[in-house]
Order: sequence, then C-alpha cells, then structure tokens
Amino acid sequence: MATAYKVLGQSNPAATTETQLYVVPSATSAVVSSLVICNETASAATYRIAVVKSGGSVSPAAASNWIVYGATVAASDSSILTVGLTLATGDQIRVYASTANLAFSAFGSEIS
Repeated sequence: MATAYKVLGQSNPAATTETQLYVVPSATSAVVSSLVICNETASAATYRIAVVKSGGSVSPAAASNWIVYGATVAASDSSILTVGLTLATGDQIRVYASTANLAFSAFGSEIS
C-alpha cells in the first residue's frame, strides 16, 4: 500500500452554493488531517462542511452528513480544523459558504 501526503482539495465556492471540495478516487482511501477555511473579506462569514458517503445524497447533502453547520470565521481570518476524517472510495467532502470570499483547503493522505 502506498501513502501519498498531499493537498486533497481546494475550492472558493460561489456564495450559498454547496460545492464538492474533495472526492476519494477509485481503489483509494483517504485520511483528512486538517481543513482550513480562509475568510478573504472584512466581514465575518459562515460556512458548512458535509461528509457524504459514496452513493449518498448530494446537493443538497442530507441533514445527517453535516459535520459543521453555520460556523463563523472572523473577518480577514482563518479557521483551522484538525480532524482525522477517514474516507473510502467515492466518499466526498462538500462545502458551503455565506459569501463567495471564503476559500477551503483539505490536507491529508491518500492510501492506494
């Protein structure tokens, strides 16, 4: 088994639009070590993060998929979440922002 440590996904989604941040490739599993949410504006903003199992409901994600819902990141600041999410082939991370000025990054490893 090979392990690749990497940036798993990055996105600057449109305001109030649920967007895929990362999907685990076929024949691979992943461990997400951290998620970073950067607010590029001078006003506080809110965000959501969902983890959807392969084949699960997306856009909108099911209520049971949300792991963060309505959290706030301060103006011109970042929130760094140390997580340790374990994901299987086809699982995905989806994000949502109250403004188009939030950037999301996921870091971790893929095992294949």
